[in-house]
Amino acid sequence: MGVVLVAHSREVAAATADLARALVGTGDPAPIGTAGGREDGGVGTSSALVEAAVKQVDNGRGVVVLCDMGSAVLTVKALLAESGAHALPSEVRIADAPFVEGAVAVLVTASTGADIDVVMTAADDARAYRKI
Repeated sequence: MGVVLVAHSREVAAATADLARALVGTGDPAPIGTAGGREDGGVGTSSALVEAAVKQVDNGRGVVVLCDMGSAVLTVKALLAESGAHALPSEVRIADAPFVEGAVAVLVTASTGADIDVVMTAADDARAYRKI
């Protein structure tokens, strides 16, 4: 199972992936890719970067995508609606979770070998977790 982090900033995506990897603990983390910013390095989102990141981490067991905000979600949804050469694999799901907490929960759970439904439940739990 793979994980992709889509953020408006390359640095935010990379730092969040690094944090999630560090919190996995012992063993190998599940594959995690990032699609941060635009192709020119500017702030925004890039469907080409998302597509490449999904294909990089897809091992046939599904990919969970976490987005930082609005247009990142729209970019992924547009790719999910594509058909043909730019179509994403059928088992790609968008997690509705806070970006950092969701990334950690999803990667830690995916790294245990859990299936995509269990990983999505972890994302839901991250969304519902109250801090006070």
